[in-house]
Amino acid sequence: MSIARRVGAPRIVPTRGIPFPTGDPALSPEEERAWRRALVERALEALTTAVAGPTVFAMDGDGSEEETG
Repeated sequence: MSIARRVGAPRIVPTRGIPFPTGDPALSPEEERAWRRALVERALEALTTAVAGPTVFAMDGDGSEEETG
């Protein structure tokens, strides 16, 4: 269970992890820029979506699924 879910955050947008919340040093600069843009777009979607409890807005293709609590 994520820290965000444990504290009851209503909207959760997962990232690469605590050391690199808005980036990924393993990516090339161009790939990282595209990843960051997708992250911001997903965060904007989360902010404009009504939720009734903790909701995870997973990035497409990251292996996790969008889930609602």
